[in-house]
Formats: sequence, C-alpha cells, structure tokens
Amino acid sequence: MKPFAFAIKNEVRLHSDLRSLDSGTSSFSHHRQTLDSRSGSRCRITGCLDVRPSLRGSSRHSRTRPISAQRGAFEVLRMSETKSEGRSEPEAIVPQLQPKRPPVPVFIATTVMLSFISFWRAAAIVLSDLASSAYYAGGDAEKVIGKSAPWFILAVMLFSYAVRAVYIEASSMFVRGGVYRVVRQAMGDTLAKLSVSALLFDYILTGPISAVTAGQYLAGFIEEAALHYLKHPLHFNANYFAATFGILAILYFWWKNIEGIHESSDKALWIMKITTIMVVILIAWCIVTVFKTHAELPPLPSLENMKLDHEFLGWLNGTRLSHIMWIVALVGMGHSVLAMSGEETLAQVNREIESPKLLNLQRAGLVIFVYSLVFTSFVSFLAVMIIPDSVRPKFFANLIGGLSMYLVGPTVAKLIFQAFVVLVGVLILSGAANTAILGANGVLNRLCETRVLTSWFQRPHQKYGTTYRTINLIALLQVLTIVLSRGNFYVLAALYAFGVVWSFSFNGLAVLILRYKYPEQREWKVPGNLKLGQRELPIGLGLITSLLFLIAIANLLTKQEATIAGVVFSGVFYAVLTVSERYAKREESGDAESLERFRVFDNPELDYALVGARPGNILVTVRDPNRLHHLRDVLNRTNTGQQDVVVLSARLSPGRHSFTGSTSYEARDVFDIYEQELFSKVVALAEKQGKRVSLLVVPGTDVFDAIMLTAQRLESSWVVSGLSTKLTADEQAKLTGDAWERLPEPKPRLTMEIIGAEGRRHEYPLGPHEPRLRPGDVELLHKLWLEITSDPRYAGLHHYHVVALALEELKHNLDSEDREALLQQFLRDRAS
Repeated sequence: MKPFAFAIKNEVRLHSDLRSLDSGTSSFSHHRQTLDSRSGSRCRITGCLDVRPSLRGSSRHSRTRPISAQRGAFEVLRMSETKSEGRSEPEAIVPQLQPKRPPVPVFIATTVMLSFISFWRAAAIVLSDLASSAYYAGGDAEKVIGKSAPWFILAVMLFSYAVRAVYIEASSMFVRGGVYRVVRQAMGDTLAKLSVSALLFDYILTGPISAVTAGQYLAGFIEEAALHYLKHPLHFNANYFAATFGILAILYFWWKNIEGIHESSDKALWIMKITTIMVVILIAWCIVTVFKTHAELPPLPSLENMKLDHEFLGWLNGTRLSHIMWIVALVGMGHSVLAMSGEETLAQVNREIESPKLLNLQRAGLVIFVYSLVFTSFVSFLAVMIIPDSVRPKFFANLIGGLSMYLVGPTVAKLIFQAFVVLVGVLILSGAANTAILGANGVLNRLCETRVLTSWFQRPHQKYGTTYRTINLIALLQVLTIVLSRGNFYVLAALYAFGVVWSFSFNGLAVLILRYKYPEQREWKVPGNLKLGQRELPIGLGLITSLLFLIAIANLLTKQEATIAGVVFSGVFYAVLTVSERYAKREESGDAESLERFRVFDNPELDYALVGARPGNILVTVRDPNRLHHLRDVLNRTNTGQQDVVVLSARLSPGRHSFTGSTSYEARDVFDIYEQELFSKVVALAEKQGKRVSLLVVPGTDVFDAIMLTAQRLESSWVVSGLSTKLTADEQAKLTGDAWERLPEPKPRLTMEIIGAEGRRHEYPLGPHEPRLRPGDVELLHKLWLEITSDPRYAGLHHYHVVALALEELKHNLDSEDREALLQQFLRDRAS
C-alpha cells in the first residue's frame, strides 16, 4: 500500500474571512484558492454554508465513507487517482516527495476556521448589516412618531454604544458568543430556547425587510426616472414590485447558501467603501441644501409634537400612561429600536477577529458606532429638514431616495445620484438579507449541536455538503413572510423590531446574571462598577439591561400586530424546540457538544505545502488537553502573520499489516474522541488568542521519531513541547536528540524548547551546535589558553585549539582501559 495522509477539516464554520454565527459554520475560500492553484480543476476543497465542509470536484474521483463509531464525529474521503486520456495520475494536491525519504503517514487538520481578519474588516461585516437600517429606520419611525422621530433615532444610536458594550463583555467571556450561548450559560435551557426563538424571529424578518426595502428603492427610482424622462408617470403597485424583488433576492441567496458560496470580508469592505462614498456625497450635498434653503431642525419630542394616536400607543391608547412623558419617550424608543439592529453579528464575527482580539473588538465597536451614528442619524434629520412635509410620507419606505430628489441642483444630477443611492442600497440591503440566512442557519445548527434539534436538520447536501434542510426552512419562512405581508414595509418593520429588542434584552440580563454567577476577573467589563468591600455592583450593566427591558415592554404594549405575531412565533418555535429536544436526546450521540466536529480527507503524504505552513514554522507538540500552557506561551509571543504555528499530536499506534504486507494506519484508530477533545481545546485556545494554527496527528511506533520526521518534512525551525510528567527536561531533550540523529540526510537545524507548567523554559539546540559552557568551564579554558600562549612560540593559538586537543585526548582515553574511570568522573561532575 502506498504512503498516505488524512486531512482533517474542522466542521465548525468560521467564515473564510467573513463571519461566524451562533453555531459556527464553515467557508473555505482561503484554502480553496490555495489548493486550486496547485491542483487545477481536478480537485478543490470548498466550504459549505454550515457545519459540514465538503470536498468539491468531480464525483467520479472521490468517495465518502463514515469511519467513526460516534456518528457525525468525522468522516474519511479518499482522493483516488484520476484517469486522463488512458493514463493514471495522482491528484495534484502536494508536490512529489523525494524517494529517499521514508513515508510519514499523518493526519492533517488544516484549520481554515482559524483565518483571522482585521477590526476594519470585522466592522465592515457588521456595518453591512447594521448600516442597512439607515435606509428604512428613519422613515418607519417618523410614520409612527411624527417629525420628532429623528431625535429618537439619535437617542437609540447613542444607546447602541452601551448595548454594544454588553456584547463586548459577553464576547470576552465566550469567543463563540451569541444570545443563545450566553443566555443558556446564565439562565438555563428554557430561557435560552425562548431567547433563541426571539432571535430567530429577528433573523427571519431581517431578510424580508432588507430585500423588500431594496425593492422599494428600486421602484421609487423607476417612478422618478419615468416621470422625468418619459414625461409620463408609471402606475404600478410598489409593494407588489418590492415583494417580487424581495422573493427573487431571497431565492438567489438561498441557492448561493445551498452551494456553500459565501460573501467574503473583502466584498463587505468593498461595499462599505462604496457606501462611504455615497454617504459623504449625500451629507455634503445636504449641508449645502440646508444652508441654501435655511432648513430648520425637527422639533424636540414633547406631548404636543408627537402623534399620540392608536398607531403610536397601541394598547396604551386612552390610558393615563399615555400622558406621562417618560413613558411616551420609552414608547418612542421602542418604535425606533430597529435602527440598532445587527448587534448580534458583532458577537458572531468576534471569533474571527485577529490578535489582540479584545482590543480589536473594541476598535471595531467604536468604528461601527461612529459610522452608524453619522449615517443613520443624519439621514433621519436631513430628510425631515429637506423633504417638504406634504410629500415626505410617500418616501417613508424610500427615505434616502426621496432625499436625493429634493437636493439643490439640476434634475439630471439628482437622478444620477439617486441611481447611485439605489445601487448602494441594493448592495448593502441584499448583503443584510444574505446575513440573515447565514445567521439563522448558524443558530439552527447550534441547536443541532446542543441536541435541541434532531440531526435530521444537519444532514449535508449530497453534492455541496451544506446543511440544506435548515437553509430550505429559513428561506421558506422568509418567502412566506414576504407573501403574507404583501411587500408592506411598515408591517415588516413592526415585526422586525420585536425580535431585535427582545434578543438584546435577554442578552443583557444573561450577562448581568453571569456577573454574579461567575464573579471572577474578566478581560473587560461594561463600565460603571461600584466596589463595596469584596463585592462589585454592576451599576452600568444594570442600567443598560433595565432600559432594554423597559423599551421591550413598551414595544410589546404598543405594537399590537407585531406583539401577537412575535409571541405566537416564539411560542410555536419554543414548543417545536421542546418536542424536538426530546427526540434528539434519544439519538445516539458520541461527542460532547463542546467538541469541534472534523472531517477526514485522504491525501498524499506530508509536506509543508499540504499543511499550509511556511518553512521556518514552529512545531508545538501536544498530547494532554489539560496541559496546553506551552502552546499558550508560544501563541502569546509569536506573530503568526510572519511565522506559522503547527500543533502536532504524536500518537503511539502500532501499524496494522495489510494483505500486501505493508504497514498501514486506520483513521478510526488514530483520530478518535480523544483527538477530537484535544483539538477542540487547541482550537478554542487559538481562537481566544486570535492566532491561526495548523493541526496534525502523526501515528507511529516511537513518539520522538514521529516528532522529528514531521519537523523535517515541515522544515520547522523550532520544536516546542510541554515538560513531561515522567521525564526531566534533559531526558526529554536527549530522547528527542537521539531521534534527530536517526533522521535521513539532510538533517535540519532545529532548536527544541521545553516549557514547564510554571513557565520555565529549557532550550536545546539539536544536532551539531556550539556547546553552552558553564562560567567555570569558560574561565578554565581561558586560563589554559593564557598559560600556553605566554610562550611566544604559541602566541598564534586560539581557544578552539585548546578545545580540539582536549577532545582528541578524551577520545583517545575513551578507547583505552581508563574509559570506565572517565565515565564515572562524568557522573560525579553531573551530580555536583
């Protein structure tokens, strides 16, 4: 049997650069490009929407079989030989190795899930969702509140910074955060299912409202263009047009997610650059218009300046509470809360933010706050100030489009700018619709992982490997929502706000409870904490959570249709989750929910190109999932952008003999639940640091030989191990050095570092190297050299001449009868 290797793809999604959602899903753009460049079109690895990555390529050339006793833990795929024009050739995935080197069977976990992004890209991802609300939040709020609505939008955007602080604290505790994870940890399964029901209601509405709003902007542009160029108005139902456009957009992204083709952070950043250009032009043009028309600010909120009717007050209409200003203010906040939708995306993208993770998360939060504050708030204010009161209501669903048509300047210029506004709107709103499918799918897969939903939902697509059943369910619900609403933007907005505010509230309460449940030190806390002896009162966090619940209750009492629909949806979905959980608990489950899920690919044998590590990398050996202090130390001091880190688990595994007589290894014997637990801990540690690592499992009959052979093939420069519990550092280094001596030529220059649990480091160069002499040895050598060179005849001698003569004499004596006496002297010297 020829040499082989298995590549293990982690099944937890970390968007190829884009975003990770509640359950963790997978996209493999980075490695797909790497492999495509080496393997042409015959074999490429691509990602899927969710927890099951897939090997894409011709189905004639690959086959899949499950190998784990624990169903769903991992699978092995054999990349068979391809036949082209009558000849057989191996898949071109790695370069051919030199024949003189012995085969190294190895299981490779190329961790595409550990590709990290800058805070700018993280901010762009969140803003692609959050900034889209600027297109519809102001118009919806003014329709209900009146001309004072921009002040409530401003208040909500300022408050969003405090809400974002809650998400940052939650993300500092849980790298893979999100409402479900935080609420479940704090308040248990029941409230977690209720909170996730509200979150899903949010996601199910995000797609329709974003896609329909894009349709409304497109319809508005068509009407304006026809009126000015055809000189004849077009009569069509804008809601039906928007609904049709929205359904087509949802179906498009449904299919893209089925295929497992995701948007990248590059595209999100590109969209936000285009959006920024539009925002700058819009604000500058609006400022010129304001000065030329002497426009006035909207009136401040008061009982006289607000629409205190049934649409605004809901069930509070006609009660005494409707005349209390602070309650009316809370109601106004409730009607404006969808302006800060998208915060959940920040918790999900946290997993992908590069080191220093917490600092970059805070930077991303600040960028998001400033951008959304300027964009969303300014649009709301400027629309009220510039668009005449008599015509503004017809632009509530198309606010920026209407604003562009009432700027000063020639009509042609305004139409061109409106077309630009519509183009940007379609891009950013469509991106938000795609994010909604991804987010909902992530939540559903998280529920599958925690065995709340049955594994039936996680069954991968036969061709693309994506969790198509959950994607189908999400798309079906979103299309059904558009059909039932008939494209009515205002109905969708009211429903959407319900999910937004209640998911925020549950998250805030969960973080507050965790302050008391786990009072230990955190990396970061919401400011406003008062120390009273040994106790700490989280005043800031408490005020934020209280205000969120007050807004949520106000929203509940005033948006009657949204409340009924939201409560019914949450109740039905909670019941479905409860029933499904009972069935899911009965299913065979071999791995704990905290473990990552892996897939195994049968590849050619090991080299650094296959692993994705550059020459000069650091090879870190691990074996105990509870003793990873040395890996943490390496990640803390290594810039993985300049030097790769490869994590190796060398496992004793006597090879089986196949019928051909050669030694082979079976995946089920080498990569089992223990390796899954070990790699899960490694992945969690790497994600916490925001550093990318590659994972390997090497089977062999000698651990030290396996480590050295791997270091040779990967062209590593350092090998770092934790201090053994059975060997001293010197003994561990000696066994490793002996394995280095057994390597085939050319032997690499390597340095071994052994790190104890207390952080003490022991460094050992392997192979021939300059010896490290004790101070006494150096002094003795120097004295001997001085004594010899005091005679002018030997003035040209150097220290190395003294050492060379001493070594020759030692070699001679070891071959004589004095050998035993010399060796005993070595032992006495070592003991002293």
